[in-house]
Amino acid sequence: MDTRGIDQMLSELRSVSQAAQGKAASPAEAPAGGVNFADVLNTALKDVSAAQGEARAMAQNFSAGDPNVNLQDVMVNLQKASLSFQQMVQVRNRLVTAYQDIMNMPV
Repeated sequence: MDTRGIDQMLSELRSVSQAAQGKAASPAEAPAGGVNFADVLNTALKDVSAAQGEARAMAQNFSAGDPNVNLQDVMVNLQKASLSFQQMVQVRNRLVTAYQDIMNMPV
């Protein structure tokens, strides 16, 4: 999973926080342009959903007796889908924490 968008979002949040406190952001902390966080997040969600769908379809084909699908591939795809989902949950948790930190900042 590409985390450049998340890193950029955290950088932007830090610069906004510093601006709210009256500090100027240094050029090293300025966010790099060109990456839309919403697009990165949306693409990641679609990738996770596609991995889960592929794993589910492969498991159904295996249980239906398809001779072209072996158990090892099914198990590997199910684990990949599970790991990608867990990673997405962790990203969501970090975003919620960042949002809560911003909302709790004194104005």
